[in-house]
Amino acid sequence: MHYHNITKDDMLNGDGLRVVLWVAGCEHHCEKCQNPVTWDICGGLEFDAAAKEELFSELNKPYISGITFSGGDPLHPQNREDIGKLIEKFVKKFPDKTIWLYTGYEWHEIKDLPFIKNVDILVDGKYIDALRDVNLPWRGSSNQKVIDVKKSLEIGKTVLMMK
Repeated sequence: MHYHNITKDDMLNGDGLRVVLWVAGCEHHCEKCQNPVTWDICGGLEFDAAAKEELFSELNKPYISGITFSGGDPLHPQNREDIGKLIEKFVKKFPDKTIWLYTGYEWHEIKDLPFIKNVDILVDGKYIDALRDVNLPWRGSSNQKVIDVKKSLEIGKTVLMMK
């Protein structure tokens, strides 16, 4: 897996103060994407042991609410195995912190991935510039949904998080 950046003390990509891992690779190529540099699955840097150490060191800070996976698309088919392993390690190490994940895939397409059950909030759907709304919390266009994953899986229907 490759990544472009680890953002520390982020307040824009989820609730609370977060660490964001910007993963490389995206097949959606949304018009007017804010991060087209992240589309190349081989772009950026290799997510190696040093990157993992940097990420977990930041997450260890008591004031950090959790991790956000963004990109690119963390659920690009070539990222899924590595993201799944990283999520499993995160849950074991930080059981009281939350996981947010941004993806261009829609909920019905990815809800059965084995590691999704460990994600707290999923922001789904491609960015559609014609539906852009800067007043929406945590998303760029009105077609995207902010989904409470655990509640959705529990009751078998999509439960949206409201701010």
